[in-house]
Amino acid sequence: MFVSFFRSKQWLLWAYGGAAFIIALLVYQTHLNVAINEWYKNFYDIMQNIKDHTIDDFWREIFNFIYIAMPYVLTYMVISFFASHWVFRWREAMTFSYLKFWQKCEYDVEGSSQRIQEDIYRFAKIMESLGVDVLRAIMTLVAFTPVLWGLSSKVDLPYIKDIPGSLVWIALGVSIGGLIISWFVGIKLPHLEYNNQKVEAAFRKELVFAENDKVNYARSETIVELFTGLKFNYYRLFLHYGYFNIWLISFSQILVIVPYMIMGSGLFTGMITLGILVQVSNAFSQVRSSFSVFISNWTTITELRSIYKRLKEFEENIGYK
Repeated sequence: MFVSFFRSKQWLLWAYGGAAFIIALLVYQTHLNVAINEWYKNFYDIMQNIKDHTIDDFWREIFNFIYIAMPYVLTYMVISFFASHWVFRWREAMTFSYLKFWQKCEYDVEGSSQRIQEDIYRFAKIMESLGVDVLRAIMTLVAFTPVLWGLSSKVDLPYIKDIPGSLVWIALGVSIGGLIISWFVGIKLPHLEYNNQKVEAAFRKELVFAENDKVNYARSETIVELFTGLKFNYYRLFLHYGYFNIWLISFSQILVIVPYMIMGSGLFTGMITLGILVQVSNAFSQVRSSFSVFISNWTTITELRSIYKRLKEFEENIGYK
């Protein structure tokens, strides 16, 4: 899965040059994100103290936001566009690398066509979205952790205010706790996703054979049997994703109010301004979401784990080296 792209002379420039270009864009995007976080403080302080400012100050901050936001949007678009091309080259490298071994394989491998066409595509697509998210999370942590650490000095709650970098530790703690709980709540999902791909492959194979031979394939009783297995597995998958989503959404919604619970009292005592409160909320969200990148993408990771398992089995069956 990785050797065909990252260790091939043919794809060397795309593999490493493309990755370096994406990382450079993510660094710049993170820089803009930090600038937006600082803008929150300035803008909301103006809104809180309108008597000390003029309408010109208000419009100046509006234009400052546009000056920051437009490059951010453009950078986001370029990252998305280029990452799609980069990952498609990865898919191309994997496809033709597998084909060389599969064509020489003397026995049938279950779901070969699906694994070469669909599984490789889904693997590449997930690696694109998940890879960019993880890289963006790392960049965000590097940029925002010092910001959130400095803002921790504004905490006015007993005990918590005495802990250096308390907001960073709280963000880390809730993220690790959420990850552990997510692991146990969603422990059955990877196996169910793997089974789902197997029954889908069997159903598709029967239909493909029937395109050329409807006499011997796609008989009603066979289709009913295959679709019943498909339906049973999907119903189980829906059930387990149902309670997992309850946990995931509840976790995300509760964490929205955590920074306000921690910092809110300081607003009433005059220790912080509204701008600082909004800045803390945004910085806390950035750091916490970066720590929680695997929780946020748990469904995607579950799918990736099942695809990786299928492709790994395929490599072993065709003698891929």
